[in-house]
Amino acid sequence: MENFTCEIKKELIENGIENPCCKIASLSAFLRASGSIKYVQDNIGFEIVTENESIAEFFINMLEVMFGENINIVNAGVDKLSGKVKLAFECMSENSFDTLSQLGIVSMDKDGLNLNLTIDKYIIENECCRLAYIIGAFLGSGSCTLPNGENTTSYHLEFVFSNKYIASQFSDLLAGFDVLAKQTERKDKTIIYLKSSEGIADFLNLIGATKSLEKFSSVVSKRDINNNINRIANCMQGNVDKSVMASIKQLKAIMLIDEIIGIYELDEPLRDLAIARLEDTQSTLSQLAEKLKLTKSCLNHRMRKLLEIASVLGE
Repeated sequence: MENFTCEIKKELIENGIENPCCKIASLSAFLRASGSIKYVQDNIGFEIVTENESIAEFFINMLEVMFGENINIVNAGVDKLSGKVKLAFECMSENSFDTLSQLGIVSMDKDGLNLNLTIDKYIIENECCRLAYIIGAFLGSGSCTLPNGENTTSYHLEFVFSNKYIASQFSDLLAGFDVLAKQTERKDKTIIYLKSSEGIADFLNLIGATKSLEKFSSVVSKRDINNNINRIANCMQGNVDKSVMASIKQLKAIMLIDEIIGIYELDEPLRDLAIARLEDTQSTLSQLAEKLKLTKSCLNHRMRKLLEIASVLGE
């Protein structure tokens, strides 16, 4: 069974990316998120690592069609830590530098080769390209988990970046679409993340993952209903506990009165209540009031009198 992250990414691939400018933006983000620059004998190229074969095929096809690149698979194995299959692809062609340059990742000046540590502003000049960049980043290193039983207690969506400057700019990019993410460090990586169900719903809506949004909304709705039921149950249990403790306190007071002076020495109204409580230890004061055909306020007043008498006798 696919996890929720795979479902979202599958939907994004099915939606596709149409405009050439948007394809460049998504490719740039994908390489930033899941790729790395390689130098081999003064040649510059890049490597892509992913766990998802469909995503690899999606971007490799884009690279081949748009830039004429020849992508080779260099490794396919199981990651020892995660147990997931890792696919590694390499591109070391004569055009690799031009490809990386057009993607805003490298540049050349009089001092030589430069690695761009920020998002190229021309790559995300248009709103559609900014959105494509966000989609490319999610396909590269994004993940989203849903609460599942007792082990997972919250919603979580995150992006993983090796470059903190890119991560910070990416957070600003999301903010431009009113998706307010938080940032943290995890070992040598920078994490941009969302924890609220509202924020994640806004993100899924932003990237056009309508099927995933529908599933997410259903989970949120069911979870909210269950949480409300639990709150009500806990509240009711709390009230039951209070009633039990109050009943015990009343019984102790009446037994103390009976032991010292005898409940039959009490005035008739108090004596009737004391007997009723001894005969019925489970009912609430409201239920006792109904049985004795008294108002609740009247019964409360009489019970307070019994407690006061017991207090004086106890002293």
